[in-house]
Amino acid sequence: MSATPSTDDVLDPQVEVLTLPVVADRLGLPVTKVRQALRDGQLVAVRRDGVLGVPAEFITDEGTIVKGLPGTITVLADAGFTQEEMVRWLFTADDTLPGRPIDALRATGGREVKRRAQALAL
Repeated sequence: MSATPSTDDVLDPQVEVLTLPVVADRLGLPVTKVRQALRDGQLVAVRRDGVLGVPAEFITDEGTIVKGLPGTITVLADAGFTQEEMVRWLFTADDTLPGRPIDALRATGGREVKRRAQALAL
């Protein structure tokens, strides 16, 4: 089995990060499926204090991955972004969006966020 991809924690300390067992519980999946989602690029993990975790804002209150997040991660990866750069971009305020890209994804499912991510590749 391959290692679970992750990046250093570049998030503001106020951003909640969930451990993989907590993510698994919220998604109703075994931890192995969460690790697979990380390997498949549906989620991005950070290491906070040496512990692997996923930003809580990547999971909806209904227990699903935020609509549009996997596609946005794919577009950013195709644009050459590292996982660290993806996390920074998703959590950096953008005056032309309603807050940060992750906020726009959570609000609308992300068509505009994905369009902007695609423009970064040009």
